[in-house]
Amino acid sequence: MHTYLAIFLVVATVLSGPARAGSSVDALLETYRGHHGAAEFDARAGATLWVQPFSHATPPATRSCASCHTDDPRRSGRHLRTKKSIDPLAPSANPKGMVNIAKTRKWLKRNCQWTLGRECTAQEKGDLLTFLKNQ
Repeated sequence: MHTYLAIFLVVATVLSGPARAGSSVDALLETYRGHHGAAEFDARAGATLWVQPFSHATPPATRSCASCHTDDPRRSGRHLRTKKSIDPLAPSANPKGMVNIAKTRKWLKRNCQWTLGRECTAQEKGDLLTFLKNQ
């Protein structure tokens, strides 16, 4: 039953026209809650994951979310390799940042691959989004 509710929430959010970042984040959280293994999401676990360093064979050898997005996701960041400016991720500082669910999923997948060296689990995604939502 949770799966149908999650699908409904995602579709309703996409079809509702311009959305608020909070409603998109809530829809994604509901989707991740429906995945096997995702427990209650924890902003503290998300905050820990945000600053946790991961080692890589290619430069930069150590990466974390905060490496590009800063320790404070309400501030602008800069990509370590490309030096490209990155808008704040926290919805409180950038309400237009996470309104598109497909883009948010794409960037979560891409950034988890680059930072952790693998795709984040549903639990990790939920914890990170909860952390960002609470900023």
